[in-house]
Amino acid sequence: MFKWMITAALVMSPHLANAQNPFTTEVVADLHEPWAMAVLPDDTLLVTEKKGSIQWLSAEGKRLGQLAGVPDVDYGGQGGLGDIALHPAFEDNNVVYLSYVEAGVDNTRGAAVARGTLNLEGRRPKLTNVDVIWRQYPKVLGRGHFGHRILFDDAGYLWISSGDRQKFTPAQDMQSNIGKILRLNDDGSTPADNPFVNYASEDPLVDDESTYDQVWSLGHRNPLGMDFDSSGRLWVMEMGPAGGDELNLVKRGANYGYPLVSDGNHYDGRLIPAHSTRTDLSAPALTWTPVVSPADLLIYTSERFVDWQGDALIAGLSARGIVRVSITGEQAIEVERYPMDARIRSLAQASDGSLWALEDERGDSRGRLLKLQPLKRQPKH
Repeated sequence: MFKWMITAALVMSPHLANAQNPFTTEVVADLHEPWAMAVLPDDTLLVTEKKGSIQWLSAEGKRLGQLAGVPDVDYGGQGGLGDIALHPAFEDNNVVYLSYVEAGVDNTRGAAVARGTLNLEGRRPKLTNVDVIWRQYPKVLGRGHFGHRILFDDAGYLWISSGDRQKFTPAQDMQSNIGKILRLNDDGSTPADNPFVNYASEDPLVDDESTYDQVWSLGHRNPLGMDFDSSGRLWVMEMGPAGGDELNLVKRGANYGYPLVSDGNHYDGRLIPAHSTRTDLSAPALTWTPVVSPADLLIYTSERFVDWQGDALIAGLSARGIVRVSITGEQAIEVERYPMDARIRSLAQASDGSLWALEDERGDSRGRLLKLQPLKRQPKH
């Protein structure tokens, strides 16, 4: 009851100030371990909560309902319910995609992607016809580095970021889809023009369970943010080890090197060769040491924040705010940080160009939904 009273007070007095930031911050809703969100065409939101719930909220933060029909998740560590994305033809088919962690045998687990039909009519909103269309292979022990961000491109292909599951070497193993960026059709099948569809003919040792044909790029550690720029280039943000967070411009068939190279080192102090030692591998566009602990990536497209248009916005956990990166062609440079006094888990652009931000719920970060709006409109300079 006491926590509810504090939350209610925050919503009644919603504006948080930070003199360094070019925006107002409004507390819109209080959630439980929120992880991702999708903005519906009517400007309401679907927000995933890590323990397995999806909340339907109005743009003002009113709870409109909790979705029924969500798949069971294997909650713990970094795992649970993850990302959410709308099918490109959502306004016609109402299809929604979810990523989450599912249990396997003998205490193993792995990420999965399911799709279902969203029905917001009736007494309780729900998902129906839920079907799993993708799974990490193989399922392994541990509760970290699932990645499992999902994204559609303009051509209707589904992109999945698959973390290395803290197992290192699978990121270089073409018989696994762990530690990879994957490109699929919207039903989970493999596009015929993916770069490794003929890999089996090149390597006779590949087994029948292999997922090489899903792979677009390899050598990724824990990719937690993906977005396309206005030229259709895919940018991926991933957590490094002790140092070496990376922003990668992901290209067809490229190998980004992990765990062979990194600009960070292992947590136990063992050294990892730097990217500069392997020119045969693809180097990141930008790295961070100390790290920012990226949790999401959004390339901002609106003119509402005119100075941000075309820039990458990174949700920072250890950075406790938003990191803005200017992108020019294939070059990227950090230009500004906006302190939020909380671990930021996810970002989304509203239809009016304002910015939605989800706080993580850990320590003094309270799992709130925030709305960011510019202090005033100014011409770009």
